[in-house]
Amino acid sequence: MARFFNTTGPCNPLRHYFLAPQTRLRGSNLERYIRDEMYWVLHAPRQTGKTTFLQTWMRQINASGEAIACYVSVEVCQGMPEVEKAIPLVWQSLRQYAKDFEVPVPPPPTESDPGLQLNAIVKSWSELCAPKPLVILFDEVDTLEGPAMISFLRQLRGGFASRGVGKFPVSVALVGMRDLRDYLAHSKDGVPANPGSPFTTEGRVPGGQGAGPQPEGNQSRMDWFNIKQDSATLANFSRDDVVALLAQHTTESGQVFEPGAIEAIWYWTQGQPYLVNKFADICVEEITRRDVTRPITADMVLDAKEILIQARTTHLDALAERLKQPQVKRVIQSIFTGDTESIFGIGEPGTDLCLDLGLITYTSAGGFQIANPLYREILPRALNLPYQQSIPPSEFVWQNADGTLDMDALLKEFQRFWKRHSDVWELQADYTEAFPHLLLMAFLQRILNGGGRITREYAAGRGRMDLFVEFAGQGFVIEIKLVHPGDGRAATLQNALAQVSRYRATVGDRNTPTYIALFDRTPAGRQKSWEERLTWETLETESGTVTVMGA
Repeated sequence: MARFFNTTGPCNPLRHYFLAPQTRLRGSNLERYIRDEMYWVLHAPRQTGKTTFLQTWMRQINASGEAIACYVSVEVCQGMPEVEKAIPLVWQSLRQYAKDFEVPVPPPPTESDPGLQLNAIVKSWSELCAPKPLVILFDEVDTLEGPAMISFLRQLRGGFASRGVGKFPVSVALVGMRDLRDYLAHSKDGVPANPGSPFTTEGRVPGGQGAGPQPEGNQSRMDWFNIKQDSATLANFSRDDVVALLAQHTTESGQVFEPGAIEAIWYWTQGQPYLVNKFADICVEEITRRDVTRPITADMVLDAKEILIQARTTHLDALAERLKQPQVKRVIQSIFTGDTESIFGIGEPGTDLCLDLGLITYTSAGGFQIANPLYREILPRALNLPYQQSIPPSEFVWQNADGTLDMDALLKEFQRFWKRHSDVWELQADYTEAFPHLLLMAFLQRILNGGGRITREYAAGRGRMDLFVEFAGQGFVIEIKLVHPGDGRAATLQNALAQVSRYRATVGDRNTPTYIALFDRTPAGRQKSWEERLTWETLETESGTVTVMGA
């Protein structure tokens, strides 16, 4: 059977093009975990290869004969914070996965109390596996909630000190999208865990600064889950990984990915494993329909991008759903608008959440930005989709006689649309600071209706969003800029002119039509009449002509 690019579930090297995920582990030391009897955490965004890694490593361990390893997903417990419901389901999962992977099956629980049951089960299972040590790889741990999560971790913590062959699992991996500290903050209704103890109550010693939480009533104090050795993550594919994965298809089928196509897949995905496979799969299966005589081109990759966006796959819908979370909203909105005022950094809960989800990335050169160009398109589209669907079909002429785009006419019509609808629509907006950006992009998308392409560039601290609109062989630069309250309109415009000149130089030349959409959202700006707010001026600069649309 011919192999193919996998986009659903864990990879099987016999059926799928496959790169060993162990090479992408960061912050881990696999050779020590069994030898030195260590517990550890692995967190990475959805569909980056965590399950593939766990099952691959499990098979390697079992084939080596050094231990008995079993992969176990506890996703069945999602939505069940009650200990008495969740822990018995964990046991059932242990039994089922042990049967599936043909390792010794854990015996029925001898303990009736769910708060002690998991500890007793894995202890008995370890006895059954002796003289080999037992290794358990728990996947989807962050689907556990509240008391069930706390009980799960507490029971593992309770047996850690006695771990050993025939006594308790020598190594346990806790795997999910979030790091362990975030499981516990979620279990405590979003309250970050104290570095000394995630299992404690909220009581504190009066006047004891830094004393930390204290026991309440008969509840004994539990220490931090400090039995974990590492908190590792799984990196995206490198550029060389992308080349190697695509080369497997070429070797086995003869179908070539042209250099431009490979570069385009790398550019749009930045190595996100699911996206790399999905782009390749669409090109092979949907666009060329497995006609291996047709090489995969860069234009095909662009077509695949639009197919992927329109398909709204589960992966992309899950990302869009995350945008509703308040912590995510604060970070993403700041990046959309290029906010230069908000301070957020690594270690701040919202920032860490977005990093763990794979929504954003950080580089010393670029600061915080959306993780890849495809997400830069997907996330605004997800947020402005209601606007786009509510904008009526155009009844004005926005194309020239030769079919080219009349951008002046289009943006002047947007000004009229902004005057009629912005005040009312803003009242219904979730992302109020980014509302001008989202509405303008929705307007452009609605009018162009798939006949053009919009490339977006934005990052935290840049103070603007840059758009490059392509239509009928033309290119247009549009910079979206908010008037800064401390600078005023004149100073903000001067800053925008310098910024848009630099952006134009990267995507075109001095003759590329260039616009600044300048929105005055300051209190003073909102008090102006519409005649004062809706301005249109053409400026000649050293780098070329710039048209400024005021709103």
